[in-house]
Amino acid sequence: MANTETALKDAMNSIDGALGVALVDYGSGMALGTLGGSASLDLNVAAAGNTDVVRAKLRAMEMLNLQDSIEDILITLGTQYHLIRLLTGRGGNGLFLYLALDSKRANLAMARHQLRRIESELEI
Repeated sequence: MANTETALKDAMNSIDGALGVALVDYGSGMALGTLGGSASLDLNVAAAGNTDVVRAKLRAMEMLNLQDSIEDILITLGTQYHLIRLLTGRGGNGLFLYLALDSKRANLAMARHQLRRIESELEI
C-alpha cells in the first residue's frame, strides 16, 4: 500500500505526459498533497475549482435520481486533459485524484488505467 506522497510520485513517473497531480478533499476543496504543476498550472487552485465540478456532478446525479457512482470525470482542453478520479477504497470517501496531462504526449486510456492502479494501492 502506498501513502499519498508515494502515490503522487508514482503518477508523475508512470503516466506519460503528466503535468501535475493532486489528492483533493472535495468536502473542503483543499489539496492534501500535490506534485508537479507550473506557474500556469497552480494545483491548489485546480483542486478548489475541480471540487466545484465534482460537487456539481454529484448534485446532478442526485436530482436525476441516478443510483450510480462516478468513476472518473474527463475535461479536454486544447492542449491538456484533466482527469478527476473519485476514490472508492477504504478511507477514500470524499477524496479524488486530479491529474493534468499534456494531450500531445499522453495516452488517455493508459493514464486512466494507471490512475485506477494508483488508487487501488493508495492507503489513506
